[in-house]
Order: sequence, then structure tokens, then C-alpha cells
Amino acid sequence: MTNLLGPEPTHLPARADAEAALDAGTPPAEVTAEHPDCSEAWAALAEAAVDAGEYVQAYAYARAGYHRGLDQLRRAGWKGHGPIPWQHRPNQGFLRSLAALARAAERIGETEEYLRCSQFLADSDPEAAAATGIA
Repeated sequence: MTNLLGPEPTHLPARADAEAALDAGTPPAEVTAEHPDCSEAWAALAEAAVDAGEYVQAYAYARAGYHRGLDQLRRAGWKGHGPIPWQHRPNQGFLRSLAALARAAERIGETEEYLRCSQFLADSDPEAAAATGIA
């Protein structure tokens, strides 16, 4: 049976190797170098850069994670809209990258990008917006 109200949620495939490395405390830069398509590692780099006040670097890291995630979403059947559930860990890297991109864009004065990313995050899953502090 299909969802009559809209597209089915998109679930990205698990990245057990990269997730395990991050969970074990491997620095995100090392995980990114080993797994450059891992949005979760890019998100961690972006979040650390935001926390350090390095907003241009954060923007670049977040954009990389965002675009890697978009590529994976499209391969998973996403058509440019529809739910991307926060509860599914493999989706969190993309969603965290999107939130970090919004945050960094706001800090460098890219208001339109901030608004676009914030709306995209809320449209993907309101829980993601709440979990990342982008409301």
C-alpha cells in the first residue's frame, strides 16, 4: 500500500563503517578522508567549525555534506520533496549538514540561504528542525 497523502519517506542506506568510526571517537576529519561521501562526518566538521566561530569553513563543510546527502537521497529514490525522517540515523548526517549550512549562512549574512535551508529542514522532518535547533 502506498501513502495517498504524499511521497513515502526516504531512508538512506546505513554507513556502518563510518558510523562505527565516529562512534569510536575517530576525528571527523579522518572519517571524512576515509569516507568522503559520509554526510555525518561532514556535519560533525561543520558543527565544530560553527562552534569555533569559523563560519566560512563551516559553510564549506556543511555544503559538502549537504551535496553528498542530496546525491544519496536521489539514488534512494527521493524526487526533490517528501519526508526525510530524523529518526533514521543515516538520514541525520544530511539533515545535520543542512542545519549547519543554515546556521553558517545566517552567520555570514546569507539570509536567503538561511531561510531556504531552514524551511527545507522543517519540510524534511519537523523533528530534525527541533533536534538541531533550527526552528
